[in-house]
Amino acid sequence: MKYNVHNLADVQTENIGEGTTIWQFCVVLKNAKIGKNCNINCNVFIENDVSIGDNVTIKPGVQIWDGVILEDNVFVGPNVTFTNDLIPRSKQYPLEFAKTLVKKGASIGANSTIVAGNTIGENALIGAGSVITKDVPANTVWFGNPAKQKGYISSEGKILDLNMIDKEGVLHQFVNDKFVKK
Repeated sequence: MKYNVHNLADVQTENIGEGTTIWQFCVVLKNAKIGKNCNINCNVFIENDVSIGDNVTIKPGVQIWDGVILEDNVFVGPNVTFTNDLIPRSKQYPLEFAKTLVKKGASIGANSTIVAGNTIGENALIGAGSVITKDVPANTVWFGNPAKQKGYISSEGKILDLNMIDKEGVLHQFVNDKFVKK
């Protein structure tokens, strides 16, 4: 086997990439797709219509419902909750669940809630405890309930405020997908 599944996990899919580890007490349904070199921590639930890219880290206590796509290099912190039904009712299901896309390199902090139908852009950073109710542009920092944009972040993790100034007081600009000193 080219991937590792703990013997106390219930993993029904065979569509798992090489080098991926799935820890104890996880449930992964049969149609889920999981990429290479992922780390799926304990107590994670992954439904059928879910696609997870390569090098993704999912911390404990996360539920990933039908309609969620996590691209490559995404980080999902502990107890993050995704939703997929904007008008949930017991025993009443929509014809199709809302889609949620988390683009490559994005990070979602612990205990955040991601409301269905939104896109989190590349390299975006969602602070712990945030509630995402709308699309999040690439390279931005969001937190709060509801979350609001509080700054910018480079692909290397350098954080700038809303005026594009770093913690040293240096002004930056965004050029060719990179923040550079102005």
